[in-house]
Amino acid sequence: MATIPVLDASGKEVGTYEIDTTQIADRISKQLLHDVVVMYQANKRQGSHNTRTRGQVSGTNKKMYRQKGTGNARAGSKRTNVRRGGGVARTVKPRDYSYRHPKKAIKLATRMAIRSRIDDGEVVLIDGFGLDAPKTSQMAGVLRSLGLDGVSTLIATSDDDSAVYKSGRNIQGVTVEPVRQLNALSLLTPKKVLFTTAALDKVKDGTFAGAGSNNRQTEEAAG
Repeated sequence: MATIPVLDASGKEVGTYEIDTTQIADRISKQLLHDVVVMYQANKRQGSHNTRTRGQVSGTNKKMYRQKGTGNARAGSKRTNVRRGGGVARTVKPRDYSYRHPKKAIKLATRMAIRSRIDDGEVVLIDGFGLDAPKTSQMAGVLRSLGLDGVSTLIATSDDDSAVYKSGRNIQGVTVEPVRQLNALSLLTPKKVLFTTAALDKVKDGTFAGAGSNNRQTEEAAG
């Protein structure tokens, strides 16, 4: 059983929150977390790299000079891979790096990542931001009060909250996602994870729909 202090927007402790992390995930598999994180990273790769072979570079294919009588080492085309400006011997071509693990494995990795952050004491819990309208300066003040100023932070909300999203999107190192879009990569990348109590309630009772699904960028990359 983990006990997490509940803070308000001013950084004052207003209560505690108890959660049994074994109900989120009965164990933590480093191998599964690694596999899923690498999958997300691969799915984000653009894969547009391209190099030219000796048949694709510009220039004549004529022999540089005659075979004998010059005193030089014998040579052929200027376009070979040993010449400056020549083609590449083992080229890389555009390719799609994306692949998928089973859905159950991805969802399990998300739950393991949440448990890992809680067990490591890297989760900060807030009862609410008190934002009526988007205000970056106000969000920066809240993060400063929570000791998260200058710390890479993932803010997890219970639902789509445009005020929180717009307030945090322009702060360096801060990302905002509804709890249903959390995944192993987004959870393990920042130094801290800031949950609202409503978001952690959904994690606790297992109702964070779409747990372990890709975020928008990863969905597009995976096709």
